[in-house]
Amino acid sequence: MVRRLVPRWPVWLLPWRAACTPGAFVQQRTWAGATRTPSWGRLHGVAGVSPLVRTGSSSTSSQAPEVVLTCERYPVRRLPFSTVSEEDLATFERIIPRRVITDPEELEASNVDWLRTMRGCSKVLLKPRTSEEVSHILRYCHERNLAVNTQGGNTGLVGGSVPVFDEIILSTALMNQVVSFQDISGILVCQAGCILEELSQYVEERDFIMPLDLGAKGSCHIGGNLATNAGGLRFLRYGSLRGTVLGLEVVLADGTVLNCLTSLRKDNTGYDLKQLFIGSEGTLGVITAVSILCPPKPRAVNVAFLGCPGFAEVLQTFSTCKRMLGEILSAYEFMDAECMQLVRHHLHLTSPVQESQFYVLVETSGSRVEHDAEKLSSFLEHALASGLVTDGTLATDQGKIKMLWALRERITEALTRDGYVYKYDISLPVDRLYDLVTDLRARLGPQAKHVVGYGHLGDGNLHLNVTAEAFSPSLLGDLEPYVYEWTAGQRGSVSAEHGVGFKKQSVLGYSKPPEALRLMQQLKTLLDPKGILNPYKTLPTRA
Repeated sequence: MVRRLVPRWPVWLLPWRAACTPGAFVQQRTWAGATRTPSWGRLHGVAGVSPLVRTGSSSTSSQAPEVVLTCERYPVRRLPFSTVSEEDLATFERIIPRRVITDPEELEASNVDWLRTMRGCSKVLLKPRTSEEVSHILRYCHERNLAVNTQGGNTGLVGGSVPVFDEIILSTALMNQVVSFQDISGILVCQAGCILEELSQYVEERDFIMPLDLGAKGSCHIGGNLATNAGGLRFLRYGSLRGTVLGLEVVLADGTVLNCLTSLRKDNTGYDLKQLFIGSEGTLGVITAVSILCPPKPRAVNVAFLGCPGFAEVLQTFSTCKRMLGEILSAYEFMDAECMQLVRHHLHLTSPVQESQFYVLVETSGSRVEHDAEKLSSFLEHALASGLVTDGTLATDQGKIKMLWALRERITEALTRDGYVYKYDISLPVDRLYDLVTDLRARLGPQAKHVVGYGHLGDGNLHLNVTAEAFSPSLLGDLEPYVYEWTAGQRGSVSAEHGVGFKKQSVLGYSKPPEALRLMQQLKTLLDPKGILNPYKTLPTRA
């Protein structure tokens, strides 16, 4: 069911599903017995190619241009790790028979990041099925001083999930089993390689939902979500993964299996070790299984898409939402007019409301249809009468709800089609959330095609994106460190939900004091003394 808040209804947007195309890669030999399992097919996301590419030598016109090697693009030096030998490959083959991948075609997607701005040159992809196999692999790599890059769905945006040099890629793709589910408590225990969307379908069939929802849910793995402490669209209602994860199973760098896979809601015995690994991005250990608390499935879901005349009204509408909708408010997203222009121009989607300076998506989730409808109607009437909202539409049908969410979730795709994208995922005080966008438009002028802001306003999470025709060192110089300094000046965070990865490890000091950074380095040294786990990521490189 769809209701208009005011007359006039334009053409509805169309549903979408797209896949990325991996770029070219150097030729390598194939290890006998290797299987071929595509790892990119489920990825829903960027349909274009980043301009930060180099034309490959292939004569096939349909092949995507080659992504520049990370070690050529960035000033980074390889650490003194061992290189993979024939003997190493033979050992891996004994540990996981027929799941040692060295075919260059299969390695292409695993070496290139989701945004196609980073590329490693790994020659080996390992696909274990159990934590015991992961343990054997890491124990051997620790003894041999071989660097390891753990990879889930490879949907990260900060270069944390792909190699920088020739690190071994340890994929969790085959660790995709649900271990147990408690119908009374809603506690799910599963392996780290389970795809978020499939877990969502599994628990929804049992009248529960996952506490996490992401645009990349069709490809991302729950282990990767935990490793980056992903925020997502349900953060406002259900909070951080740090609060909903009850236990973890983790394999340490030396192969030790740390089994803290409890399903208890309350356990006040000593240090909460699982918190060390949530958000550690694979630098302290490899998450192999998780116990997570799933909320009951809401009986009534409504989505309102509204137009606001200014950002002040966006903020006031949020305050009104919290006051009038209370416990049923589950999401509050915003996007500016330039976001809508890009979605319309590049994806041919149509806004369901009249043109506005800002747009807001409000979602409610509750247990009684009549109760929620009454509260939502009262809120919308108040917002329209007070001038906070100038136009809007309301959807209760699941199909139309997905269409409204697509306007918000597909902004990233539209941006990649606009040119080279400089992406920033930051946390700021809500009342200053959009000031940086306005500031940058004045600062950059015609250097940038577009400067846009959108994101999870209810969580103070701004997705700031700047597009240009191609990568420009001078434009980057005007953006960095200015964006990080501006953010630090507001006591914000340089990473709200995407993690640190490779791209932000050098700017961690804008959000963490030196004492915190030293303690992080000490924890890294304690748990991974040789530094083999996801090197060059998360922590600033030591001299």
